[in-house]
Amino acid sequence: MSRSDRAAHASGLIVETVSGHAIEPILDALAELRIEVFREYPYLYAGNRDYERNYLRGYATTPRGVVVLARDAEQIVGAATAMPLAEHTEPVAPALTAAGIDPRHCYYFGESVLRASYRGRGIGHAFFDQREAAARQHGFSLATFCAVERPATHPRRSRPN
Repeated sequence: MSRSDRAAHASGLIVETVSGHAIEPILDALAELRIEVFREYPYLYAGNRDYERNYLRGYATTPRGVVVLARDAEQIVGAATAMPLAEHTEPVAPALTAAGIDPRHCYYFGESVLRASYRGRGIGHAFFDQREAAARQHGFSLATFCAVERPATHPRRSRPN
């Protein structure tokens, strides 16, 4: 099953939600985008294509998983992922369980990546809006996500001029 919600933005970009087998043809492009953005601060992650493809395939094979895409013409310039936390493979659930939250009731907002030149245009907000819509569609009233925290003094942190 595939679902696609499209929203045009004033900037001329398209933000759309894809699910199921509609994710498969874009796995390589998504993997490359994630590797590109994750090299930057605050992630500082040197990924590899095989790991990224396998990780992202989980969203394609989970019926309630989605990828929200930002496209400029046909080029994918950003993406955000989401799925039921109980279906996610990364070890996020134990922290919620320790806090008294049942992971089976949470929709997990995975990573959001967006090329730097497209930031500040409301795309990140659209990523959240469409993932929240997917969570509601699948009967979830709780969502969770993780963030990378680096110290304010980190040497790779950008400084205001």
